[in-house]
Amino acid sequence: MITTFIYGGLGNQLFQYSAGRALSLRHGVDLCLIWKGGSNKSRALSMMHFNLNCKILSSASFMKRINFDVVKSYIKHGSPVIFREATLGFNNQFTSLGPNICLNGYWQSEKFFTPIEDTIRQDLKILTPPSVQNQLLLEKIRSKDSIALHIRRGDYVTNPSAFAVHGTCNISYYKNAMQYITEKLQKQPVFYIFSDDIPWAMANLKNDHKMIFVNHNNDIQNYEDLRLMSYCKHNIIANSSFSWWGAWLNKNPNKIVVAPQKWYADHDTKNPDILPSNWVKL
Repeated sequence: MITTFIYGGLGNQLFQYSAGRALSLRHGVDLCLIWKGGSNKSRALSMMHFNLNCKILSSASFMKRINFDVVKSYIKHGSPVIFREATLGFNNQFTSLGPNICLNGYWQSEKFFTPIEDTIRQDLKILTPPSVQNQLLLEKIRSKDSIALHIRRGDYVTNPSAFAVHGTCNISYYKNAMQYITEKLQKQPVFYIFSDDIPWAMANLKNDHKMIFVNHNNDIQNYEDLRLMSYCKHNIIANSSFSWWGAWLNKNPNKIVVAPQKWYADHDTKNPDILPSNWVKL
């Protein structure tokens, strides 16, 4: 059995699931997600809205509960080996891991699951039906040359430690990205703006492009925003795993994805494998 610790926001949770799923399929064993929990509502477990192929346990129930599959795995393979993420980016050791591993890390690269890309896309299909308001917006998004633009602020701004490591994308990045896609398309698209700080986005993202600010979904409905972003024709993402997935799950074969060249504010923090090679880096 492969077990994977799940923590952080929805984007992190999807990376952690995908790495575990790839390893479980390689060995033909079950996958169990262990939710470590958290007090931040925007860091709630959101995996139950997706078409996942795994078991999900809280860390407390996993420690207390005698699970038949866990016992069977212990008998066959012994105690699981904990494999911790030592550095950001793809780790070649991942390809040689055995069938009884407990993954503890973020695993933020598609390289961990590229061999099963089609399976991951099927697993990450959102099963929870959209609300009426979101369904109406989905229909508008599908009918237009739509571009999802995500502005990530939140704890990147309010938490000094997070700000020091991540920082935020400045307005110049977004304006340049909007101009880049508009010129590539040679038409005036509609920009759908997603953010955890919509008032800031409305006050600062001023230009001549047509923009619709999506502000009706709360933190618990983050999967709704993810679905909306993935149905846009193109994507402009922040230095955020959340909008990364909105772009990656976009099925448009001709999509343009613009991402920030500088993913971390901290010069000593690097993940050379965070962005797919065919995404545009500005």
